[in-house]
Amino acid sequence: MTEQGFFTEADSAEVVISRNAAAKDARLAEVMAVLIRHLHAAVKEIEPTEEEWLKAILFLSETGHMCSDWRQEFILLSDILGVSMLVDAINNRKPKGASESTVLGPFHVADAPELPMGANICLDQKGQPMRVHGRILDTEGNPIPGAKIDVWQANDEGFYDVQQKGIQPDFNLRGVFRTGADGSYHFRGVKPKFYPIPDDGPVGKLLRQLGRHPYRPAHLHYIIEAPGFDRLVTHIFDPDDPYIRSDAVFGVKESLMARFTPMTDPASGFEGEFLDLQFDFVLSRS
Repeated sequence: MTEQGFFTEADSAEVVISRNAAAKDARLAEVMAVLIRHLHAAVKEIEPTEEEWLKAILFLSETGHMCSDWRQEFILLSDILGVSMLVDAINNRKPKGASESTVLGPFHVADAPELPMGANICLDQKGQPMRVHGRILDTEGNPIPGAKIDVWQANDEGFYDVQQKGIQPDFNLRGVFRTGADGSYHFRGVKPKFYPIPDDGPVGKLLRQLGRHPYRPAHLHYIIEAPGFDRLVTHIFDPDDPYIRSDAVFGVKESLMARFTPMTDPASGFEGEFLDLQFDFVLSRS
């Protein structure tokens, strides 16, 4: 591209893009060209005042100042704008019949303990007891033996163990399981509760100004891996949750909802009523 020298309102994007013609990274040049075109088009459509432009700059500055080793406010901004879920969707396109993915979330712990199938991941015995079970299958309906299932969840107050050090036991409501020959899995937990994303920073302020709430509906997290199959990062959602249709980060997919069914079954090992949650996952071949 021939470098253009003089900036005008009419051809602003083309002039800026032309200055990047000598970029050493072709992908960077391509990405910047797209961003510049869309950014300049947005500015021309909005026609912001200089005061509005400065407010936008200050918002981004405040967002950066809020970032730390344990908090990434820009990821939170990406989440509430739906960009995180869009990137996830683009990078996890599945064949027909395969389970859908959703965002990982910030509270995964890499070294959760591996537990025997059927174990109770609730270490403090607080909350409404729940049995979770299902199968791990391929797209032809065949069971996948030896699949690794990493599960974690918030407690009945909407907190993860890492948020309540000294209150919840370490690795509370977390566990790793491996399927047997029949591809089945089962474990015990408690019914999770909806919870807010961090809303004490600029992203929370933006949500309030937009008339939006910060809540995520109740869910269980899964990472499922098996040799020869694509890794699946996903959730199971409660369809009766009050925030199921307005997840602050747009993570809910209709295919990932399952009923939390109250029941009693003396043979189950539960005393009295418990919740039964059944869900099968289908992995795509890599």
